[in-house]
Amino acid sequence: MTAAMRLTVVGCAGSFPGPDSPASCYLLQAPHEGRTYSLLIDLGNGALGYLQRHTDLEAVDSVALSHLHVDHCIDLCSFYVFRKYHPAGPMAPIPVYGPAETAARLASAYDLPLAPGMSEEFDFRPWKPTQQVGPFEITAVRVDHPVEAYALRVSAGSRTFVYSGDTGPTDLLVEVARDADVFLCEASFVESGDNPPNVHLTGAQAGDHATRAGVGRLLLTHLPAWTDRSEVEADTKTTFDGSFEVVQPGATYDI
Repeated sequence: MTAAMRLTVVGCAGSFPGPDSPASCYLLQAPHEGRTYSLLIDLGNGALGYLQRHTDLEAVDSVALSHLHVDHCIDLCSFYVFRKYHPAGPMAPIPVYGPAETAARLASAYDLPLAPGMSEEFDFRPWKPTQQVGPFEITAVRVDHPVEAYALRVSAGSRTFVYSGDTGPTDLLVEVARDADVFLCEASFVESGDNPPNVHLTGAQAGDHATRAGVGRLLLTHLPAWTDRSEVEADTKTTFDGSFEVVQPGATYDI
């Protein structure tokens, strides 16, 4: 790799897998100690299958979960099976960063006793304000969603990538995205809809946050299958004059 970071969109469907994409999952890679370090950001339903199009599962170094809704975390259960029952033998645990209840929630999802749960396959670590993860310095900021949810600011070298996770409008998202080179932001709603508060953003709201943060490039994600992509794009143009696009599974971006 020559870029400071490379982002691969594994899955970008909002709320549930769509006909052309699994739910949220992003592969972020960077050079580290003579090799490429691979961080998974979210692992929603259907994503583990698509992930194998882009990397060997054994090559994943760590996982970062923005929150514990199924469309962002549930395929960790399948990843657990891969790591525990691989024909070559059980694999050493890798770090999984997430909300405080991550270990218990995923053990329950797979009907495991809480001890050991999945702790022999994953080293569960609750989010701190800042942590070093391989080549990445990650700042986690709590955002506005019905459950404990985080936006993530990831820096490597002089470059910065920010992921909104799931959130309603909040000035905290503007601050965490300040001057980011690339801002991957959810845009689940459209302005014409009767949208509940404190859950998701429209394209116009994503664009407004990006404008106020002064980001270099805006990538829109987490569109449910029933959401009109062209309407999200039109909404975004009302508040953001910079470069933006709605992501597709398989797309890669050098940061």
